[in-house]
Amino acid sequence: MAQLFLQQAAAVGFDADDEIRIGGNYQALVRDGNLLYVSGQVPRIGSEVVVKGAVGGEIDLAAAQHGARIAVLRCLALLQRELGSLEQIARMLTMTVYVRSAAGFAQQSEVADAASELLLQVMGDAGRHARTSVGVAELPKGAAVEIALQARANS
Repeated sequence: MAQLFLQQAAAVGFDADDEIRIGGNYQALVRDGNLLYVSGQVPRIGSEVVVKGAVGGEIDLAAAQHGARIAVLRCLALLQRELGSLEQIARMLTMTVYVRSAAGFAQQSEVADAASELLLQVMGDAGRHARTSVGVAELPKGAAVEIALQARANS
């Protein structure tokens, strides 16, 4: 599992060991017992949001899917840091995917599929989750995608 995570991260140019900075007065991850809540992550590598723009306008579906993969990898990196290993995740619970959408763009679910597929590749059955995908007018820093998720750790 850890090797798959590192391979996926390397494939998109994301260093899973880089510090993940937050952009406001909140925590990137909150743990309550075995429940883990990851705040929304945008497709940021280092200090730069690398996938920006409205999907179906300034950028296409493939670019947005790339952004979704980076955002969910950031979520996994936060979980790994909290737990010490992704193997400590019993299962993913829910994922919410916000897609900055141009007027008329209605493929938010296809953008979210890229993140869902990555979770399944890395986590196997533990990566199965409930999901909501929503089209929005704007996201922080002009990002095309933002992903928040919840997971349950092993006892």
